[in-house]
Amino acid sequence: MADIHVDWKKLQEFTAAVFEQAGLPPGDAAVEAEVLVWANLRGVDSHGVQRVNGYVHSVEAGHYNPRPDIRIEREPPATLLIEADRAFGPVVTTFAMKQAIEKARGAGIGWVLIRNTTHQGAMAYYAQMAARENMAGIASVCNPPNMAPPGARAPGVHNSPIAIAVPGSDGRTISLDMATSVAAFGKLDVAMDRGESIPDTWALDGDGHPTTDPHQARFLQPAAGYKGYGLALIFECLSSLMVGNPLLTAAISGPGARPGAQNSFIGAIDIAAFTDPDVYRAQIDELVSAMKGLPRVEGVDELFVPGEPEERVRLERIEHGIPLPVGTRDKLIEVAAKFGLEVPWRE
Repeated sequence: MADIHVDWKKLQEFTAAVFEQAGLPPGDAAVEAEVLVWANLRGVDSHGVQRVNGYVHSVEAGHYNPRPDIRIEREPPATLLIEADRAFGPVVTTFAMKQAIEKARGAGIGWVLIRNTTHQGAMAYYAQMAARENMAGIASVCNPPNMAPPGARAPGVHNSPIAIAVPGSDGRTISLDMATSVAAFGKLDVAMDRGESIPDTWALDGDGHPTTDPHQARFLQPAAGYKGYGLALIFECLSSLMVGNPLLTAAISGPGARPGAQNSFIGAIDIAAFTDPDVYRAQIDELVSAMKGLPRVEGVDELFVPGEPEERVRLERIEHGIPLPVGTRDKLIEVAAKFGLEVPWRE
């Protein structure tokens, strides 16, 4: 069955209504819906509305807290430690980045650690929050292990993503958003929704062998072998261990990590603390032009900088709608029926 295209505003309103029914306050439900649909608009469907049903099940299982007690536990001049109390990731992480930006206005840098959050969606959303304020933004997260170190046949690290965004002129950014695995687990979910196979470089089966069947995938393969593994391990050291909530060792040799558990670091750097922001943005534009002006190999029509392909998809999907494969539609139909809501498309 072919994809259908859904108006992004209707999809976002529906998603917010689902989360309100799941127990989130209206403002928090709106934030959660915005971050998910933002990912869909940019073509990052692995982190979009295909996750809605799973989030609702996590609330029902007690893993996600729809009305958390988010609190600041430590606050030196340039840093914060936030206890999220199993909050929905986008709810606490947008709060954290706003705090980081305010810290950076005074100290030049704001660095925030979040303990006990849940899935945060596409991390570039938060890095771009800082870029819109003439700052460089950075965001990363750690989970219990889902990725095998090179040579292992069991997961040892999480495929911890990292997002960094810097501002150019007219609202444009260079925006890197990458997992430390070859592909995020959400991409396997999308492949299952589409009934497609996956490249054998993405994941391993339960015996540690590469697989092209997303249904057989048990853990991910690191990007660039030891490089992706090394980054993921260091991100655990900079987040989970910093907040006294180890996830990897707890899962491998300890009592086990709580389902849905995440720890995160968020940062904002005020460009004005180092140089003139107007000059910086102009130099970003010149850097982009230099990259795009490099000689191309035969068959390549254009060179891109990080974030540029996603921005082009966003413009196209704003006009023509967000494509939803049948598997994703089935998930949304299920959650709509659960809460007595109408799906945002014509059946």
